[in-house]
Amino acid sequence: MTRQITIFDTTLRDGEQAPGFSMSEAGKLSVARALQALNVDVIEAGFAAASPGDFKAVERIGQEIEGPAICSLARTTPGDIDAAARALKDAPHKRLHIFLGTSPLHREFKLNMTPDEVLTRIKDMVELARTHFDDVEFSAEDAIRTERGFLVEALSIAAEAGAKTLNVPDTVGYSTPDEIYQLFKHLTEKVSKANEVTFSAHCHDDLGMAVANSLAAVRGGARQIECTVNGIGERAGNCALEDAVMAIRTRRDVFNLTTNVDSRQIMAASRALSKATNTHPPRNKAIVGANAFAHESGIHQHGVLKNRETYEIMKPEDVGLSSNQIVLGKHSGKHALAARAKELGWSLDGERLQTAFDAFKVLADEIGLVDSGQLSALLERLESGAQGDAELWTLKRIDIRSPLSPKDHPVARIEMDHGRRGQVTDIASAPGALDAAYRAVSQIMETPARVEDIEMQYVAADAHDAGDDGQGADVLVDLKADVGGEVFSGRARARDIIPACVSAYIDALNNACAVRRRRNAKAHAA
Repeated sequence: MTRQITIFDTTLRDGEQAPGFSMSEAGKLSVARALQALNVDVIEAGFAAASPGDFKAVERIGQEIEGPAICSLARTTPGDIDAAARALKDAPHKRLHIFLGTSPLHREFKLNMTPDEVLTRIKDMVELARTHFDDVEFSAEDAIRTERGFLVEALSIAAEAGAKTLNVPDTVGYSTPDEIYQLFKHLTEKVSKANEVTFSAHCHDDLGMAVANSLAAVRGGARQIECTVNGIGERAGNCALEDAVMAIRTRRDVFNLTTNVDSRQIMAASRALSKATNTHPPRNKAIVGANAFAHESGIHQHGVLKNRETYEIMKPEDVGLSSNQIVLGKHSGKHALAARAKELGWSLDGERLQTAFDAFKVLADEIGLVDSGQLSALLERLESGAQGDAELWTLKRIDIRSPLSPKDHPVARIEMDHGRRGQVTDIASAPGALDAAYRAVSQIMETPARVEDIEMQYVAADAHDAGDDGQGADVLVDLKADVGGEVFSGRARARDIIPACVSAYIDALNNACAVRRRRNAKAHAA
């Protein structure tokens, strides 16, 4: 019989309190809506007593988000419990999550309490919590380093006082899968009312085992996993929601488990969190990283083009991606290049394929990854020869005029060269100097665009090539621009930041224009 696992998402509480991941109230609400669409069972919206801002965020999420239970964390104090109750008074489905340290370290150095005092506090505060909430979860903080006998006693008292969920957190990421499996197996056999409560695993990733430990805890009897989107959280983070959910889904033959999560919303939730925190997951992050369903190796690309299952154990569509990505780079082979070129309207074979492949390799060595726009521009130049370069725009001069009044905007004057049209000049004004320059470029190229992302690297020169100023450094800019709903990449290198950013913008728009020209040519041919 397949067992149901509750997914308790603590992105907005444990995840948000980690350095670098703080969110505004609006940001937390946008992530909460993404979690609602993801269909998690519980959203831990924050720590209502922590600050007025956290209180308001918990209150709004409780009022506006339907479906999941909305939870607030609280210490085992009357003030915290009251704050959580007030914040969630309008939530139709709510939970209180209270915690108290149980390990010898926490009892002695953090709480300065005896074991008996800890047990009394648990009993009194769970009972108080039950006067405000039907659904109460108790966490034995630092449970993994708590004596087993005392942990059984503490959890039993919490269950007898009315807690419906007993959380056994690996607060410092110290456990191993075998150890945590044995612990949960022991607790589910020894704790009072074990058959009436839900045991929960909350694992941190200090030793890189949070997901493995969470799944091992489930094998030992846990029926709730506490996790975060993108695995964010204190220190090295928490069990990643997407990893646990997709492991359960993909290896159902091993775990015999299921969740209520709509996995097709995973990427949307990851992107909502990235936007709210201005932090993207690493490229190699499982499930949601940019490389999770991307293939650059020629051998892998050839296999995936023949049959996706050769190198993919999950379908990208199952996590909300439209397809896998055949990434074109210096490791790519002819099969991938020909397939992408065909998608763009070029038929490459024989000598034409070899010529294009040789030129592609040179470009890939220079810029790394080659997107569709850059490939289109390359193939257009190869096909048209000198005429291909005639359609390229280049930056000749840029002047920025700073406003005299704080109420005025900077003005950018841009001079650009075009292989066929010659020199063209235009001016534009915007709140920022770069925005003004981008607007002037778009006016010249007749291509409206919006910058989505800019990455800059300061490339220092060797000491003996530093130049008269002692620096001799360049700025390398990688830019992504949205042109009509499609994203195109551009790259440029210059001595100064603004010219580099503007040249990268021009490069992105050149690539977009190349794609459009090819599409128009195909449409006319048809």
